[in-house]
Amino acid sequence: MSHLDNIPSTPGKYKPDKAFRFNSSAASSSLSKLTLYSTLFLSVLLIFLLLLYSPSSKPSLRRHLSTGSHRTPLSLSHKLIRKSARPRSTTGNTVLVTGAAGFVGTHVSLALKRRGDGVLGLDNFNHYYDPTLKRARQKILEKAWVFVVEGDINDKGLLEQLFDAVLFTHVMHLAAQAGVRYAMQNPGSYVHMSKSANLQRAIIWASSSSVYGLNSKVLFSEKDRTDQPASLYAATKKAGEEIAHTYNHIYGLSLTGLRFFTVYGPWGRLDMAYLFFTKDIMKGKTITVYESPDKGSVARDFTYIDDIVKGCLGALDTAKKSTGSGGKKRGPAQLRIFNLGNTSPVPVSTLVSILEKILKVKAKKKVVPLPRNGDVEFTHANITLAMMELGYKPATDLEEGLKKLVRWYLSFYSRSKKKSS
Repeated sequence: MSHLDNIPSTPGKYKPDKAFRFNSSAASSSLSKLTLYSTLFLSVLLIFLLLLYSPSSKPSLRRHLSTGSHRTPLSLSHKLIRKSARPRSTTGNTVLVTGAAGFVGTHVSLALKRRGDGVLGLDNFNHYYDPTLKRARQKILEKAWVFVVEGDINDKGLLEQLFDAVLFTHVMHLAAQAGVRYAMQNPGSYVHMSKSANLQRAIIWASSSSVYGLNSKVLFSEKDRTDQPASLYAATKKAGEEIAHTYNHIYGLSLTGLRFFTVYGPWGRLDMAYLFFTKDIMKGKTITVYESPDKGSVARDFTYIDDIVKGCLGALDTAKKSTGSGGKKRGPAQLRIFNLGNTSPVPVSTLVSILEKILKVKAKKKVVPLPRNGDVEFTHANITLAMMELGYKPATDLEEGLKKLVRWYLSFYSRSKKKSS
């Protein structure tokens, strides 16, 4: 097992991507809500756009650094923060990674640290899925000397302290409320208000292939329309991209959005299809496989975590400085959007077949129509732009990636069972 197989990752969402249609009256009502929620959402991203720039009369660090539900003595946390954020060389970057204990966040943080960049993590360790997995990722980060501050990205006071303590060159904003279906159960979790501020650091943030919504044109290109979201989750991601455009235009912020296509791999979330399929097949439970209205299999552009990490680092390395200062734009600033996919969609039925082969267990399957819950029928990324500008080139096919995933799953959860027993 490679070292990276025992290291965490970000969402590989199980979310189909073609066009299904809304009932007109229901759509109208939900769209007004979507508009409200979406308009508010990307302030989560913007809280950095707000605080990355600090006024000349920046408040000094308080005696205790607030970290969510508890406080860590500044004498301890300040030293850890500075050590974690210090690059190995004078040419290295200093990066704040939000959602650092998440799937993608952990992998990206480790990759940055391994190559010599300074990295400071921020995560609120919420309970959307079992926080035990996040704590396990945190331990791996700590072994690599990446310190994760426990706190909320909406905590303005906390962010002011962090930006006061460290002169970041970049923000890798990967924190977000994950899950297409979860958005329908708890839409308020996507909405956080923040005020705008000015920023001098370059920001790279996680968007999603979900923004293509009801788009049926293949391949999905960054130039395609993205004004037909099929879920609240997609609407908030689209809103994020629109707000980013506004802040770039008004304040000269350097912003790069990355549209992830169904990320999978070791340390992924258990609510992702590829992982709960693995778990249920091994336990002999029946799994539900969706089919499209024409009786075809739902398909996804599954992208292995290592490839996503390479795209994230490529985006960071090619990001230019912001041009804003003191709330004033001093010139045009960089604004980019890239697809990060594998550009080879695979039917979910094929995914199941590969898992059966790796696990040597025949799956019990129940095939049902795709529900109208925000999922779409297929996703297929055009990655030409990312290849040209970021040097992005996915290299892991689905069977190879799933073998690594299963190896990690068996190792991690067998250890967890031993500890609990």
